[in-house]
Parts: sequence; structure tokens; C-alpha cells
Amino acid sequence: MDIPALLTKIAEYLEDFNGGVKVPMDLVMFLDACDHVSRICRVLRQPLGNSLLLGVGGSGRQSLTKLSTYMNNYRLYQIEVVKGYNMTNWRDNLKFALIQAGVEAKVTTFLFVDTQIINEQ
Repeated sequence: MDIPALLTKIAEYLEDFNGGVKVPMDLVMFLDACDHVSRICRVLRQPLGNSLLLGVGGSGRQSLTKLSTYMNNYRLYQIEVVKGYNMTNWRDNLKFALIQAGVEAKVTTFLFVDTQIINEQ
């Protein structure tokens, strides 16, 4: 495996990603971060691929998942919890994501973060 080439390629993807978004991600792509990105990419590419990422806050789970989604050329779907968000909104968001992925056959990453849990039911 050519580690310097991997680091360079992921840094290029990050630069491309940051060029197309409103809020760029200021990430330092060190070897462990690149290792996690490659693992997330591999899991997402598998049929019915899904993953539960665990770690302390601020460790980069969300950012690395967004980058991996971009690298795989997938769509990212993430709900936005605002004041007044309820179970009906959750069902509507989930229904939209499932229709996009299942009915429309668009490869999609559904990113759901623990801070978005408003009702543990």
C-alpha cells in the first residue's frame, strides 16, 4: 500500500469537497483519519452497507462520514432538528430518505447523530 499516495488522494477529495459546500470542513488528514475514511468508504460501498460509529465528541465521526460519502459519490441526507421538531417530522424525514434510497434507487448516506435524538421512543 502506498501511504503517501493515499494521504494525498484523500486530501484532494477534501479540497474538492470544501470547494463545493457553504461551510468547509477544516480537517487535518493524518494517517489514522485516512484509515477511518477508507473503512467508512468500504462499509458504505457494500450492499446494504451501514455502520454505527462510536467515539468521543469532536473526534470527527460526522466529518469523516461526510467526506466518505462525497468520495463514494453518494447523496448525503441528514435531518435538521429545529424548535418544534416532533415524531411526525421524524417520520416524514425518514420516509423521504427511504423513498430516495429505495424507490428512486439513489445511493444515499443517512447520517443520524446522537444529538438529534429528541424522543427516545
